[in-house]
Amino acid sequence: MYYTDRIKWIRDCKNISQKQIAEYLGIKQQQYARYEKGINVMPITYLAKICKYFDVSADYILGLTDEMISYKEKELIH
Repeated sequence: MYYTDRIKWIRDCKNISQKQIAEYLGIKQQQYARYEKGINVMPITYLAKICKYFDVSADYILGLTDEMISYKEKELIH
């Protein structure tokens, strides 16, 4: 599963709109949609903010693990 699939899946599960995420990131909804569709590559700074917003590790979003844990818990492990 590619990271774009994961952020879309998490967003859908949490019932959050693209517009809400875009507002949190300080960008337009259309720009966020391009990241989620894989048209544009998401900047790492946005990825970090999304991890905090969804409370999920970057490892999970990037597909490095299938274990969906809190980014806060991930920090405590290291």
